[in-house]
Amino acid sequence: MFDSLSDKLDSALHVLKGHGQITEINVAETLKEVRRALVDADVNYKIAKEFTNVVKEKALGQDVLNALKPGQLMVKLVKDELTELMGGDAEGINLSGNPSVILMSGLQGSGKTTFSGKLANYLKTKKTKKPLLVACDVYRPAAINQLHVVGDQVGVEVFSDEGNQDPVAIARAAIAHAKENGHNVVIIDTAGRLAIDEAMMTEIANIRQAIEPQETLFVVDSMTGQDAVNTAKAFNERLNFDGVILTKLDGDTRGGAAISIKSVVNKPIKFIGTGEKMDAIDVFYPSRMADRILGMGDVVSLVERAQEQYDEEEARKLQKKIAKNEFGFDDFLNQLQQIKKMGSMKDLMGMIPGAGKMLKDVDIDDDAFKHIEAIIHSMTPEERSKPSLINASRKKRIGKGSGTSVQQVNQLLKQFSQMSKMMKMMQGGGGRKMMQMMKGMQ
Repeated sequence: MFDSLSDKLDSALHVLKGHGQITEINVAETLKEVRRALVDADVNYKIAKEFTNVVKEKALGQDVLNALKPGQLMVKLVKDELTELMGGDAEGINLSGNPSVILMSGLQGSGKTTFSGKLANYLKTKKTKKPLLVACDVYRPAAINQLHVVGDQVGVEVFSDEGNQDPVAIARAAIAHAKENGHNVVIIDTAGRLAIDEAMMTEIANIRQAIEPQETLFVVDSMTGQDAVNTAKAFNERLNFDGVILTKLDGDTRGGAAISIKSVVNKPIKFIGTGEKMDAIDVFYPSRMADRILGMGDVVSLVERAQEQYDEEEARKLQKKIAKNEFGFDDFLNQLQQIKKMGSMKDLMGMIPGAGKMLKDVDIDDDAFKHIEAIIHSMTPEERSKPSLINASRKKRIGKGSGTSVQQVNQLLKQFSQMSKMMKMMQGGGGRKMMQMMKGMQ
């Protein structure tokens, strides 16, 4: 996410991060490089220039040159201003209606239909709501079918009226259906076009006027950069929408849309799409995004994702097993499944400070655990609960059954043994022994 921009900003701020002499001249030169990095990321030149002017003014006003750690203070100023440029505080979604009506808008290909499903899934699981998805694209039969497929994936009902060519009537009927069937959120997926046209704008404006939604959201493909910002401006002039959804942030995104869009339309980015899976949706936190852009990671989001998968009762059971030395491969497999639910490995690594930069050229496959899972599934239930039973002949059978080698089976057994010992030490508070063990593993 924003790898190129992160590298260029890091390079621009490198001089000031060091311990060399900080002068007004190299502060100006640094900010010139920062501006260039932003423009290269497809941020509008005027916005980039205003950004660096504000940072420079604040830097000289706070006497950065004479500060004890001028480089760190300068990075903080850039981070704070970047946060402000992207919106300052996170904006929640308005769910005040009964039902709450959310109108989705955007061009065709922006990921609007898929994100409607993601939002429904998010509201169902995180906010314990009962959403209803509504198919109001009367032009493409494939769009209605796609929404039904998405609805099935997330376990959310889809309302459609094939043959009806009036999206306003469909939307009204859907809201009536929601009231009758206990749906407290209605998400209306509207028609998109390949480009902005008058007919499209009139139609969605008519839908909005007829149903008076609590939220009108504009969905935009973040990979289109400055074009995304221009499209948002055109939509906002007609719809006066409430917030922006940025999709495909896991792709080769330069960052221009995320950084510029709030400044241009003065509407907050509310959610971001971070992958293809239906749970790959995050609330947009400007401060956390600024941290990631500057290579500082996003530990808060990482912890939040871990907490979502945390089950207190399961943790207590696991604790007892570790204490009794009964931690087996079934427990290990369960822990792997919890990690996988947290998101893509590359995205998770990007949240760890410094890890994103170190691993930027490393292809982190989301299927990295597949061979481990295959090995474990090739064990008998008895072998999984008592790994000490696994001898040479069993290793050969397990390797053959999992399509791996005996060496790979041995490697997993060794890693499992070391991890079990460390977990046992952590239970007993043996911090020093654990550190020694970790050094021995290097």
